Amino acid sequence: MQTSKSIEKFLRYALGSLLALLALNAFAGGYYGVAGAKGIPVAWLKGSPFPNYFIPGLFLLIVVGGSALIATIAVLSRHKEARKASFVCGAIVLLWLAAQVSIIGYVSWMQPATATTVFLIFLLTWLFPKYQRPKEL
Repeated sequence: MQTSKSIEKFLRYALGSLLALLALNAFAGGYYGVAGAKGIPVAWLKGSPFPNYFIPGLFLLIVVGGSALIATIAVLSRHKEARKASFVCGAIVLLWLAAQVSIIGYVSWMQPATATTVFLIFLLTWLFPKYQRPKEL
């Protein structure tokens, strides 16, 4: 039984770490976008509904970063909805990446790196044990 507890602990910390990294990345990128995304061409947004990076940055900061933070806390605190939070976060990030690439195209190594991170999150979420109620005394 010690082995299964060790595996569960490894999965919890690995998944929690990836989600925390994703949250930090989204918060930093979102803040950068809200602050004006200095050095990033606004021309990339041509044809999109956005005149600048404020709204996409706000979405990245609140929705993407927020979902990753919530999932991180859920996983590390062993919340009964940790698997669901982690999966929803991964889905949000993949949708964000799909929208981003459809609007501005492939412009950074961060896009495939983030997608790879999300697929690892999905794998670890799938392997993560389902919540089990503690046995009553």
